[in-house]
Amino acid sequence: MIIIGSTSEVAQAFVEEALREGEKFEKIYLITSNKETSERFARHIDVKFFQQAEVIEFDLMKDIDYNQFENISSNLLFCAAGYLGEGTEEGLYDNKNTEKIIDINYAKLVPVLNYFAQKFESRRSGTIIGLSSVAGDRGRQSNFIYGSAKAAFTAYLSGLRNYFSDKKVHVLTVKPGFMSTKMTEGLPLNPKLTATPEQAARCIFKAFKKKKNVVYVMPIWGVIMFVIRNIPEFIFKKLKL
Repeated sequence: MIIIGSTSEVAQAFVEEALREGEKFEKIYLITSNKETSERFARHIDVKFFQQAEVIEFDLMKDIDYNQFENISSNLLFCAAGYLGEGTEEGLYDNKNTEKIIDINYAKLVPVLNYFAQKFESRRSGTIIGLSSVAGDRGRQSNFIYGSAKAAFTAYLSGLRNYFSDKKVHVLTVKPGFMSTKMTEGLPLNPKLTATPEQAARCIFKAFKKKKNVVYVMPIWGVIMFVIRNIPEFIFKKLKL
């Protein structure tokens, strides 16, 4: 299994859920910009599950050496790379903040996924799981830079799924709502609408096994976003969402 963004609590919880459910991996590749944290997780799954892992350090904000991925072979890729950034008015007009949000969530991430997608296509097998966001379902004033990047990522995964429809490669789009992670720490999240990484991992693993196309981690978010998507624009503009 390949994990892109292996410091993500959701990604780590998914790895543990898969191993607990009896999935077998010759090796798990932890691709990360934080080598120290990922090495701790590698030691953890070695001790707990006797699972071998290899940490590969790379940073989406730097030039990527694709040669370091050349010998990676896997039929499952889990992409949890993401960056929330600063959503306030100050962040909106901070171009460095904007560029980082767009690069990490979409612009520089897609070429990396394409690299592995080509390998999956050549073998005519495998699953790509991408963590997008409900923020990409409709632009809202509270986080529309992040949401626009996630909307682009959602569209990319949708197109990839369509392209792979006759090539035996499964693409799963995951749309978490509120998540209790380090990235959202300190934000005023409604606990009834907030999932833990472990809850998310169980949902994603089930969707993976059932070969679903799109899944909302908490079903209520599917209902919420259906309503938000269908609010007429002249009303939507007046709402503080």
